[in-house]
Amino acid sequence: MKTVFTLLTLATALPAAEPLADTWGTAEREENYYRITRITVPEPHFIEPGCFATTPDGKIAIGSRRGDIFIVDGLSLPIPDPTFHKFAAGFDELLGLDWRDGSFYATHAAELTRVTDTDNDGRADRYDTVSDVWGFANYHEYALGSKFDDEGNIWVALGLSKSYYSDALFRGWAFKISADGEATPIASGLRSPLGVGDNGHGVMIYTESQGPWNGSCSLKVLKPSGFMGHPISYNWYEFAPEMGPVPVEPNSPSRMEIERERVKELVPYAVVFPFMRMGRSTSGFVVDETDGKFGPFGGQIFIGDHTISVVMRATMEEVNGVWQGACYPFREGLSTGILNSHFTPAGQLLTGGTTRGWPVRGSRTNILERLDWTGITPFEIKEVTIEPDGFLLEFTKPVDPETASQSENYTMDTFTHIYQSGYGSPEVDQTEPKVLSAKVSDDGLNVRLKVEGVVQGHVHHIKVTDVLSTEKDELLHVDAYYTVNEIPAK
Repeated sequence: MKTVFTLLTLATALPAAEPLADTWGTAEREENYYRITRITVPEPHFIEPGCFATTPDGKIAIGSRRGDIFIVDGLSLPIPDPTFHKFAAGFDELLGLDWRDGSFYATHAAELTRVTDTDNDGRADRYDTVSDVWGFANYHEYALGSKFDDEGNIWVALGLSKSYYSDALFRGWAFKISADGEATPIASGLRSPLGVGDNGHGVMIYTESQGPWNGSCSLKVLKPSGFMGHPISYNWYEFAPEMGPVPVEPNSPSRMEIERERVKELVPYAVVFPFMRMGRSTSGFVVDETDGKFGPFGGQIFIGDHTISVVMRATMEEVNGVWQGACYPFREGLSTGILNSHFTPAGQLLTGGTTRGWPVRGSRTNILERLDWTGITPFEIKEVTIEPDGFLLEFTKPVDPETASQSENYTMDTFTHIYQSGYGSPEVDQTEPKVLSAKVSDDGLNVRLKVEGVVQGHVHHIKVTDVLSTEKDELLHVDAYYTVNEIPAK
Protein backbone atom coordinates (compact mmCIF):
# COMPACT_ATOMS: atom_id res chain seq x y z
CA MET A 1 0.00 0.00 0.00
CA LYS A 2 2.87 2.36 0.69
CA THR A 3 4.08 2.04 -2.91
CA VAL A 4 0.61 2.74 -4.31
CA PHE A 5 0.28 5.86 -2.15
CA THR A 6 3.64 7.15 -3.35
CA LEU A 7 2.75 6.62 -7.01
CA LEU A 8 -0.60 8.33 -6.68
CA THR A 9 0.98 11.28 -4.90
CA LEU A 10 3.57 11.60 -7.65
CA ALA A 11 0.92 11.46 -10.36
CA THR A 12 -1.00 14.27 -8.67
CA ALA A 13 2.09 16.43 -8.29
CA LEU A 14 3.25 16.23 -11.90
CA PRO A 15 2.15 18.78 -14.53
CA ALA A 16 -1.00 17.69 -16.33
CA ALA A 17 0.72 17.28 -19.70
CA GLU A 18 2.87 18.88 -22.31
CA PRO A 19 0.92 21.46 -24.32
CA LEU A 20 -0.91 19.99 -27.30
CA ALA A 21 0.99 21.02 -30.41
CA ASP A 22 1.92 19.86 -33.88
CA THR A 23 4.42 17.06 -34.33
CA TRP A 24 4.49 17.10 -38.12
CA GLY A 25 2.56 20.34 -38.69
CA THR A 26 -0.13 18.59 -40.71
CA ALA A 27 -3.05 18.19 -38.27
CA GLU A 28 -5.30 20.68 -40.07
CA ARG A 29 -4.81 19.00 -43.44
CA GLU A 30 -5.14 15.50 -41.95
CA GLU A 31 -8.65 16.41 -40.80
CA ASN A 32 -9.79 16.46 -44.44
CA TYR A 33 -9.13 12.73 -44.71
CA TYR A 34 -9.35 11.26 -41.21
CA ARG A 35 -11.60 12.98 -38.71
CA ILE A 36 -11.33 12.60 -34.95
CA THR A 37 -14.52 11.88 -33.00
CA ARG A 38 -14.07 12.28 -29.25
CA ILE A 39 -16.19 9.98 -27.08
CA THR A 40 -16.44 10.91 -23.42
CA VAL A 41 -17.07 8.04 -21.03
CA PRO A 42 -20.16 8.65 -18.85
CA GLU A 43 -19.92 8.72 -15.07
CA PRO A 44 -19.45 6.74 -12.89
CA HIS A 45 -17.27 4.72 -15.26
CA PHE A 46 -13.59 5.50 -15.67
CA ILE A 47 -11.90 3.72 -18.53
CA GLU A 48 -8.24 3.88 -19.44
CA PRO A 49 -8.24 1.46 -22.38
CA GLY A 50 -5.31 -0.92 -22.56
CA CYS A 51 -6.88 -3.41 -24.98
CA PHE A 52 -9.92 -4.02 -27.16
CA ALA A 53 -11.82 -6.94 -28.68
CA THR A 54 -14.94 -7.33 -30.81
CA THR A 55 -17.64 -9.69 -29.51
CA PRO A 56 -19.56 -12.04 -31.83
CA ASP A 57 -22.56 -9.67 -31.78
CA GLY A 58 -20.44 -6.72 -32.96
CA LYS A 59 -20.01 -4.90 -29.66
CA ILE A 60 -16.63 -3.66 -28.47
CA ALA A 61 -15.06 -5.04 -25.31
CA ILE A 62 -12.57 -2.75 -23.60
CA GLY A 63 -9.99 -3.89 -21.08
CA SER A 64 -9.08 -1.11 -18.67
CA ARG A 65 -5.71 -0.34 -17.16
CA ARG A 66 -7.67 -0.13 -13.90
CA GLY A 67 -8.62 -3.79 -14.16
CA ASP A 68 -12.14 -3.90 -15.61
CA ILE A 69 -13.69 -5.31 -18.78
CA PHE A 70 -16.50 -3.22 -20.27
CA ILE A 71 -18.89 -4.19 -23.06
CA VAL A 72 -19.74 -1.13 -25.13
CA ASP A 73 -22.51 -0.76 -27.69
CA GLY A 74 -22.98 2.12 -30.13
CA LEU A 75 -19.35 3.10 -30.76
CA SER A 76 -19.70 2.85 -34.55
CA LEU A 77 -22.69 5.21 -34.90
CA PRO A 78 -22.05 8.41 -36.91
CA ILE A 79 -22.78 10.39 -33.76
CA PRO A 80 -21.84 7.88 -31.05
CA ASP A 81 -23.99 7.63 -27.95
CA PRO A 82 -22.55 4.45 -26.47
CA THR A 83 -23.74 2.44 -23.51
CA PHE A 84 -21.14 1.00 -21.14
CA HIS A 85 -21.70 -2.20 -19.20
CA LYS A 86 -19.11 -3.51 -16.73
CA PHE A 87 -18.69 -7.19 -17.47
CA ALA A 88 -15.76 -8.14 -15.21
CA ALA A 89 -13.37 -6.65 -12.66
CA GLY A 90 -10.36 -7.45 -10.51
CA PHE A 91 -7.50 -7.58 -13.01
CA ASP A 92 -4.16 -5.79 -12.84
CA GLU A 93 -3.21 -3.64 -15.85
CA LEU A 94 -5.23 -5.31 -18.63
CA LEU A 95 -3.12 -5.12 -21.80
CA GLY A 96 -4.47 -7.98 -23.89
CA LEU A 97 -7.98 -9.17 -24.72
CA ASP A 98 -9.60 -11.59 -27.17
CA TRP A 99 -12.74 -13.72 -27.48
CA ARG A 100 -12.88 -17.45 -28.17
CA ASP A 101 -15.51 -20.16 -27.67
CA GLY A 102 -17.77 -18.14 -25.38
CA SER A 103 -15.08 -16.60 -23.15
CA PHE A 104 -12.75 -13.66 -23.01
CA TYR A 105 -9.03 -14.29 -22.66
CA ALA A 106 -7.51 -11.45 -20.66
CA THR A 107 -3.77 -10.86 -20.36
CA HIS A 108 -2.78 -8.84 -17.33
CA ALA A 109 0.29 -8.39 -15.16
CA ALA A 110 0.01 -11.64 -13.19
CA GLU A 111 -1.53 -14.14 -15.63
CA LEU A 112 -3.59 -15.03 -18.67
CA THR A 113 -7.17 -15.54 -17.48
CA ARG A 114 -10.24 -17.10 -19.14
CA VAL A 115 -13.30 -15.01 -18.21
CA THR A 116 -16.79 -16.48 -18.64
CA ASP A 117 -20.41 -15.59 -17.93
CA THR A 118 -21.77 -19.06 -17.15
CA ASP A 119 -25.32 -18.04 -16.19
CA ASN A 120 -25.83 -15.51 -19.01
CA ASP A 121 -26.71 -12.60 -16.74
CA GLY A 122 -24.31 -10.22 -18.49
CA ARG A 123 -21.59 -10.39 -15.85
CA ALA A 124 -18.60 -12.68 -15.56
CA ASP A 125 -18.86 -15.25 -12.79
CA ARG A 126 -15.98 -17.60 -13.62
CA TYR A 127 -12.28 -16.71 -13.77
CA ASP A 128 -9.92 -19.53 -14.78
CA THR A 129 -6.14 -19.17 -14.80
CA VAL A 130 -4.94 -20.30 -18.22
CA SER A 131 -1.28 -19.62 -17.45
CA ASP A 132 0.78 -17.89 -14.80
CA VAL A 133 4.12 -19.30 -15.87
CA TRP A 134 5.83 -15.96 -15.25
CA GLY A 135 6.57 -14.12 -12.04
CA PHE A 136 5.02 -10.88 -10.80
CA ALA A 137 6.37 -8.77 -7.94
CA ASN A 138 6.28 -5.08 -8.94
CA TYR A 139 3.72 -2.68 -10.40
CA HIS A 140 6.07 -1.98 -13.32
CA GLU A 141 5.99 -5.59 -14.59
CA TYR A 142 3.53 -5.47 -17.46
CA ALA A 143 2.25 -8.37 -19.54
CA LEU A 144 1.00 -7.78 -23.09
CA GLY A 145 -1.21 -10.30 -24.86
CA SER A 146 -1.91 -10.80 -28.56
CA LYS A 147 -5.04 -11.96 -30.32
CA PHE A 148 -5.20 -15.70 -30.96
CA ASP A 149 -2.92 -16.74 -33.79
CA ASP A 150 -3.95 -19.21 -36.51
CA GLU A 151 -2.83 -22.13 -34.33
CA GLY A 152 -4.90 -21.05 -31.33
CA ASN A 153 -2.12 -19.47 -29.27
CA ILE A 154 -1.93 -16.16 -27.48
CA TRP A 155 1.52 -14.58 -27.51
CA VAL A 156 2.52 -12.83 -24.29
CA ALA A 157 5.31 -10.25 -24.08
CA LEU A 158 6.61 -9.63 -20.57
CA GLY A 159 8.12 -6.32 -19.49
CA LEU A 160 11.11 -6.10 -17.18
CA SER A 161 10.93 -5.46 -13.44
CA LYS A 162 10.86 -1.73 -12.63
CA SER A 163 11.69 -1.12 -16.31
CA TYR A 164 15.38 -2.05 -15.84
CA TYR A 165 15.72 -5.42 -14.10
CA SER A 166 14.55 -9.02 -14.33
CA ASP A 167 13.78 -9.79 -10.70
CA ALA A 168 10.77 -12.06 -11.26
CA LEU A 169 10.66 -15.28 -13.29
CA PHE A 170 10.84 -14.78 -17.08
CA ARG A 171 10.62 -11.00 -16.95
CA GLY A 172 11.90 -9.78 -20.32
CA TRP A 173 10.70 -12.91 -22.14
CA ALA A 174 7.94 -13.80 -24.59
CA PHE A 175 5.75 -16.92 -24.60
CA LYS A 176 3.07 -18.42 -26.76
CA ILE A 177 0.27 -19.97 -24.73
CA SER A 178 -2.44 -22.29 -26.00
CA ALA A 179 -6.07 -22.02 -24.91
CA ASP A 180 -5.55 -24.97 -22.56
CA GLY A 181 -2.50 -23.38 -20.93
CA GLU A 182 0.51 -24.97 -22.60
CA ALA A 183 3.22 -22.30 -22.44
CA THR A 184 6.16 -22.30 -24.86
CA PRO A 185 9.04 -19.84 -24.37
CA ILE A 186 9.76 -17.94 -27.57
CA ALA A 187 12.37 -15.26 -26.97
CA SER A 188 14.43 -13.46 -24.33
CA GLY A 189 15.85 -9.95 -24.25
CA LEU A 190 12.67 -7.87 -24.27
CA ARG A 191 12.76 -4.59 -22.35
CA SER A 192 9.47 -2.68 -22.14
CA PRO A 193 6.94 -3.98 -24.69
CA LEU A 194 3.64 -2.21 -25.22
CA GLY A 195 2.00 -4.19 -27.99
CA VAL A 196 2.19 -7.69 -29.49
CA GLY A 197 0.47 -9.34 -32.45
CA ASP A 198 0.55 -10.42 -36.08
CA ASN A 199 2.28 -8.09 -38.55
CA GLY A 200 -0.25 -8.85 -41.30
CA HIS A 201 2.03 -11.49 -42.86
CA GLY A 202 1.51 -14.23 -40.28
CA VAL A 203 4.60 -13.23 -38.28
CA MET A 204 4.38 -12.18 -34.64
CA ILE A 205 5.96 -8.88 -33.68
CA TYR A 206 6.00 -6.61 -30.67
CA THR A 207 6.55 -2.94 -29.90
CA GLU A 208 9.74 -2.13 -28.02
CA SER A 209 10.49 1.09 -26.13
CA GLN A 210 13.62 3.20 -26.16
CA GLY A 211 15.91 2.56 -23.18
CA PRO A 212 18.85 0.35 -22.21
CA TRP A 213 20.07 -1.66 -25.22
CA ASN A 214 17.43 0.11 -27.37
CA GLY A 215 18.50 3.29 -29.11
CA SER A 216 14.97 4.17 -30.18
CA CYS A 217 11.47 2.67 -30.16
CA SER A 218 10.93 -0.09 -32.68
CA LEU A 219 8.98 -3.06 -33.95
CA LYS A 220 10.78 -6.37 -33.49
CA VAL A 221 10.02 -9.88 -34.75
CA LEU A 222 9.46 -12.52 -32.05
CA LYS A 223 11.66 -15.11 -33.68
CA PRO A 224 11.53 -18.51 -31.92
CA SER A 225 14.65 -18.92 -29.73
CA GLY A 226 15.53 -15.34 -30.57
CA PHE A 227 17.26 -12.74 -28.42
CA MET A 228 15.63 -9.30 -28.58
CA GLY A 229 18.68 -7.39 -27.41
CA HIS A 230 18.56 -6.80 -23.62
CA PRO A 231 20.74 -9.37 -21.77
CA ILE A 232 19.36 -8.70 -18.27
CA SER A 233 16.95 -11.64 -18.67
CA TYR A 234 19.65 -14.23 -19.42
CA ASN A 235 19.21 -15.53 -15.87
CA TRP A 236 16.09 -17.55 -16.77
CA TYR A 237 17.56 -19.77 -19.52
CA GLU A 238 18.02 -22.61 -17.02
CA PHE A 239 14.21 -22.76 -16.71
CA ALA A 240 13.71 -22.94 -20.49
CA PRO A 241 16.05 -25.66 -21.83
CA GLU A 242 14.14 -25.75 -25.14
CA MET A 243 15.56 -22.28 -25.88
CA GLY A 244 19.08 -23.64 -26.12
CA PRO A 245 22.23 -22.23 -24.51
CA VAL A 246 22.52 -18.71 -23.16
CA PRO A 247 23.51 -16.34 -25.99
CA VAL A 248 26.87 -14.60 -26.05
CA GLU A 249 26.88 -11.38 -24.02
CA PRO A 250 26.64 -8.39 -26.41
CA ASN A 251 29.35 -5.75 -26.28
CA SER A 252 28.60 -2.20 -25.13
CA PRO A 253 28.98 0.28 -26.70
CA SER A 254 28.65 -1.21 -30.17
CA ARG A 255 26.31 -1.29 -33.16
CA MET A 256 23.46 -3.70 -33.80
CA GLU A 257 24.91 -4.60 -37.19
CA ILE A 258 28.23 -5.58 -35.59
CA GLU A 259 26.67 -7.55 -32.73
CA ARG A 260 24.44 -9.52 -35.12
CA GLU A 261 27.65 -11.20 -36.30
CA ARG A 262 28.74 -12.05 -32.74
CA VAL A 263 25.40 -12.99 -31.14
CA LYS A 264 23.72 -15.38 -33.56
CA GLU A 265 20.36 -15.26 -31.71
CA LEU A 266 20.15 -11.43 -31.84
CA VAL A 267 17.11 -10.20 -33.78
CA PRO A 268 17.55 -6.67 -35.22
CA TYR A 269 14.94 -3.94 -35.14
CA ALA A 270 12.48 -4.49 -38.00
CA VAL A 271 11.19 -0.92 -38.02
CA VAL A 272 12.83 1.91 -36.07
CA PHE A 273 10.75 4.93 -35.02
CA PRO A 274 13.18 7.89 -34.86
CA PHE A 275 12.94 9.52 -31.45
CA MET A 276 10.38 12.36 -31.28
CA ARG A 277 10.15 12.67 -35.07
CA MET A 278 8.16 9.43 -35.12
CA GLY A 279 7.08 8.80 -31.58
CA ARG A 280 8.69 8.61 -28.19
CA SER A 281 6.82 5.75 -26.50
CA THR A 282 5.30 3.59 -29.24
CA SER A 283 2.40 1.47 -28.01
CA GLY A 284 -0.21 -1.03 -29.17
CA PHE A 285 -0.85 -1.64 -32.86
CA VAL A 286 -3.44 -3.13 -35.18
CA VAL A 287 -3.38 -4.24 -38.83
CA ASP A 288 -5.92 -2.73 -41.24
CA GLU A 289 -8.11 -5.65 -42.35
CA THR A 290 -11.15 -3.48 -43.12
CA ASP A 291 -11.28 -4.23 -46.88
CA GLY A 292 -10.97 -0.57 -47.81
CA LYS A 293 -13.35 0.87 -45.21
CA PHE A 294 -10.46 2.82 -43.70
CA GLY A 295 -8.95 4.05 -46.94
CA PRO A 296 -5.98 3.05 -49.10
CA PHE A 297 -3.73 1.46 -46.46
CA GLY A 298 -5.10 -2.08 -46.29
CA GLY A 299 -2.76 -4.61 -44.70
CA GLN A 300 -0.63 -1.95 -43.03
CA ILE A 301 0.18 -1.58 -39.34
CA PHE A 302 -1.34 1.32 -37.41
CA ILE A 303 0.55 2.06 -34.22
CA GLY A 304 0.02 4.65 -31.50
CA ASP A 305 2.42 6.63 -29.37
CA HIS A 306 1.78 7.27 -25.70
CA THR A 307 3.92 10.37 -25.20
CA ILE A 308 3.20 12.52 -28.23
CA SER A 309 -0.38 11.30 -28.83
CA VAL A 310 -0.13 10.36 -32.50
CA VAL A 311 -0.97 7.41 -34.74
CA MET A 312 1.63 6.26 -37.26
CA ARG A 313 1.74 3.68 -40.06
CA ALA A 314 4.30 0.94 -40.64
CA THR A 315 4.97 -1.60 -43.39
CA MET A 316 7.22 -4.66 -43.33
CA GLU A 317 8.87 -6.97 -45.84
CA GLU A 318 11.20 -9.96 -45.60
CA VAL A 319 14.61 -9.63 -47.27
CA ASN A 320 17.20 -12.42 -47.20
CA GLY A 321 15.19 -14.09 -44.43
CA VAL A 322 15.19 -10.97 -42.21
CA TRP A 323 12.23 -8.65 -41.59
CA GLN A 324 12.56 -4.91 -42.08
CA GLY A 325 10.43 -2.00 -43.20
CA ALA A 326 9.37 1.60 -42.87
CA CYS A 327 7.27 3.93 -40.76
CA TYR A 328 5.27 6.96 -41.85
CA PRO A 329 3.35 9.82 -40.21
CA PHE A 330 -0.42 9.36 -40.18
CA ARG A 331 -2.54 11.37 -37.70
CA GLU A 332 -1.66 13.79 -34.93
CA GLY A 333 -3.78 15.89 -32.56
CA LEU A 334 -5.16 13.07 -30.42
CA SER A 335 -6.13 13.88 -26.86
CA THR A 336 -4.55 11.31 -24.56
CA GLY A 337 -1.56 9.02 -24.17
CA ILE A 338 -2.42 6.18 -26.55
CA LEU A 339 -2.05 2.63 -25.23
CA ASN A 340 -3.87 0.71 -27.94
CA SER A 341 -6.05 0.86 -31.06
CA HIS A 342 -8.76 -1.33 -32.56
CA PHE A 343 -10.85 -1.37 -35.73
CA THR A 344 -14.61 -1.35 -35.25
CA PRO A 345 -16.79 -3.59 -37.45
CA ALA A 346 -17.61 -0.44 -39.46
CA GLY A 347 -13.93 0.10 -40.24
CA GLN A 348 -13.22 3.01 -37.90
CA LEU A 349 -10.01 3.14 -35.86
CA LEU A 350 -10.76 3.34 -32.15
CA THR A 351 -8.00 4.62 -29.86
CA GLY A 352 -7.66 5.04 -26.13
CA GLY A 353 -5.19 5.21 -23.31
CA THR A 354 -4.13 7.08 -20.23
CA THR A 355 -2.08 9.97 -18.91
CA ARG A 356 -1.37 8.29 -15.55
CA GLY A 357 0.82 11.18 -14.44
CA TRP A 358 3.49 10.44 -17.06
CA PRO A 359 4.34 13.32 -19.42
CA VAL A 360 2.05 13.12 -22.43
CA ARG A 361 1.10 15.65 -25.06
CA GLY A 362 -2.64 14.88 -24.99
CA SER A 363 -3.83 15.67 -21.46
CA ARG A 364 -7.43 14.40 -21.50
CA THR A 365 -8.44 11.49 -19.32
CA ASN A 366 -11.34 9.02 -19.51
CA ILE A 367 -11.84 9.44 -23.24
CA LEU A 368 -12.05 7.30 -26.35
CA GLU A 369 -11.28 8.69 -29.79
CA ARG A 370 -12.33 7.36 -33.17
CA LEU A 371 -10.69 8.04 -36.52
CA ASP A 372 -13.12 7.99 -39.44
CA TRP A 373 -12.03 8.02 -43.07
CA THR A 374 -13.93 10.76 -44.91
CA GLY A 375 -13.85 8.84 -48.19
CA ILE A 376 -11.27 11.23 -49.69
CA THR A 377 -7.94 9.60 -50.47
CA PRO A 378 -4.92 11.59 -49.33
CA PHE A 379 -1.89 11.87 -51.59
CA GLU A 380 0.68 9.95 -49.58
CA ILE A 381 3.79 7.82 -49.78
CA LYS A 382 1.89 4.57 -49.40
CA GLU A 383 4.83 2.20 -48.98
CA VAL A 384 8.59 2.05 -49.37
CA THR A 385 10.30 -1.22 -50.29
CA ILE A 386 13.96 -1.89 -50.96
CA GLU A 387 15.55 -2.76 -54.31
CA PRO A 388 19.06 -4.08 -55.05
CA ASP A 389 20.11 -0.60 -56.15
CA GLY A 390 17.75 1.68 -54.24
CA PHE A 391 14.12 1.93 -53.19
CA LEU A 392 10.67 1.63 -54.72
CA LEU A 393 8.14 4.24 -53.58
CA GLU A 394 4.45 3.45 -54.00
CA PHE A 395 1.95 6.33 -53.82
CA THR A 396 -1.76 6.40 -53.05
CA LYS A 397 -2.47 8.38 -56.23
CA PRO A 398 -0.76 8.55 -59.61
CA VAL A 399 2.11 11.03 -59.58
CA ASP A 400 2.72 13.85 -62.02
CA PRO A 401 5.45 12.41 -64.30
CA GLU A 402 7.27 15.72 -64.67
CA THR A 403 7.77 16.46 -60.98
CA ALA A 404 8.12 12.83 -59.92
CA SER A 405 10.92 12.05 -62.39
CA GLN A 406 13.22 14.76 -61.07
CA SER A 407 15.78 13.09 -58.82
CA GLU A 408 16.46 16.33 -56.92
CA ASN A 409 12.93 16.09 -55.47
CA TYR A 410 14.08 13.13 -53.38
CA THR A 411 16.63 13.56 -50.62
CA MET A 412 18.01 10.95 -48.27
CA ASP A 413 20.05 10.78 -45.09
CA THR A 414 20.89 7.80 -42.91
CA PHE A 415 21.86 7.10 -39.33
CA THR A 416 22.02 4.32 -36.78
CA HIS A 417 22.06 4.12 -32.98
CA ILE A 418 24.63 3.04 -30.44
CA TYR A 419 23.78 -0.45 -29.19
CA GLN A 420 24.61 -0.05 -25.53
CA SER A 421 23.62 -0.74 -21.95
CA GLY A 422 23.02 2.98 -21.40
CA TYR A 423 19.60 4.53 -21.89
CA GLY A 424 18.71 5.21 -25.52
CA SER A 425 21.11 6.70 -28.02
CA PRO A 426 21.70 9.73 -30.18
CA GLU A 427 21.56 9.27 -33.93
CA VAL A 428 25.11 8.44 -35.05
CA ASP A 429 27.20 7.47 -38.10
CA GLN A 430 25.19 9.76 -40.39
CA THR A 431 25.57 9.50 -44.16
CA GLU A 432 23.90 11.14 -47.18
CA PRO A 433 23.19 8.70 -50.02
CA LYS A 434 22.73 10.21 -53.47
CA VAL A 435 19.58 9.68 -55.50
CA LEU A 436 20.86 9.11 -59.03
CA SER A 437 17.55 8.76 -60.86
CA ALA A 438 13.79 8.54 -60.39
CA LYS A 439 11.81 6.40 -62.84
CA VAL A 440 8.00 6.66 -62.86
CA SER A 441 5.93 3.55 -63.64
CA ASP A 442 3.45 3.57 -66.50
CA ASP A 443 0.46 3.81 -64.13
CA GLY A 444 2.12 6.59 -62.14
CA LEU A 445 1.69 4.81 -58.80
CA ASN A 446 5.36 3.84 -58.34
CA VAL A 447 8.68 5.63 -58.53
CA ARG A 448 11.88 3.62 -58.60
CA LEU A 449 14.81 5.45 -57.02
CA LYS A 450 18.31 4.43 -58.01
CA VAL A 451 20.47 5.28 -55.00
CA GLU A 452 24.20 5.36 -54.41
CA GLY A 453 25.23 4.76 -50.81
CA VAL A 454 22.54 2.58 -49.19
CA VAL A 455 23.95 1.51 -45.80
CA GLN A 456 23.15 -1.85 -44.24
CA GLY A 457 22.19 -1.46 -40.58
CA HIS A 458 21.00 2.15 -40.96
CA VAL A 459 17.67 3.92 -40.90
CA HIS A 460 17.13 5.72 -44.21
CA HIS A 461 15.16 8.95 -44.00
CA ILE A 462 13.53 9.53 -47.38
CA LYS A 463 12.07 13.00 -47.95
CA VAL A 464 9.96 13.78 -50.99
CA THR A 465 9.46 17.43 -51.89
CA ASP A 466 7.75 19.18 -54.83
CA VAL A 467 6.30 15.93 -56.18
CA LEU A 468 2.65 16.40 -57.17
CA SER A 469 -0.13 14.01 -58.09
CA THR A 470 -1.66 14.11 -61.55
CA GLU A 471 -4.44 16.13 -59.91
CA LYS A 472 -1.80 18.59 -58.64
CA ASP A 473 -2.19 17.54 -55.00
CA GLU A 474 0.74 18.09 -52.65
CA LEU A 475 1.85 15.22 -50.46
CA LEU A 476 0.15 15.21 -47.06
CA HIS A 477 3.32 13.85 -45.41
CA VAL A 478 6.71 14.03 -47.09
CA ASP A 479 8.79 11.74 -44.84
CA ALA A 480 9.37 8.00 -44.59
CA TYR A 481 11.94 6.11 -42.50
CA TYR A 482 13.12 2.74 -43.81
CA THR A 483 15.25 0.42 -41.64
CA VAL A 484 17.76 -1.49 -43.78
CA ASN A 485 18.82 -4.79 -42.20
CA GLU A 486 19.46 -6.52 -45.50
CA ILE A 487 19.98 -5.44 -49.11
CA PRO A 488 18.54 -7.80 -51.74
CA ALA A 489 20.91 -9.36 -54.25
CA LYS A 490 20.91 -8.03 -57.78
